[in-house]
Amino acid sequence: MHEHTAAANPASDKSLGEYVPSPVRRDELSEDVLTRVIEQQSAKLPSHFFLFSAVGAMAASLALELSGRTRAGRFIGMWPPALLTMGIYNKLVKLLGSR
Repeated sequence: MHEHTAAANPASDKSLGEYVPSPVRRDELSEDVLTRVIEQQSAKLPSHFFLFSAVGAMAASLALELSGRTRAGRFIGMWPPALLTMGIYNKLVKLLGSR
């Protein structure tokens, strides 16, 4: 049987929750001014805005399809994936911040 010794792995007794990685700050990884402004402004929008917009686009698409305006319905029907992707971007900016 192997005994657990601190000499084998000195970090084994530390909790993973205590580890905080240091942010990478290098010039080649920094964002330009326009990107930073877009991230700051998009972070002001509530996250549910994008979800409700996507659901609204799906409802509008269905209504247009049922009313016979299939071309407009399909055009509006392409919006939800983009809106949900923007919602994910918004959430990431809020969680990770603008670097």
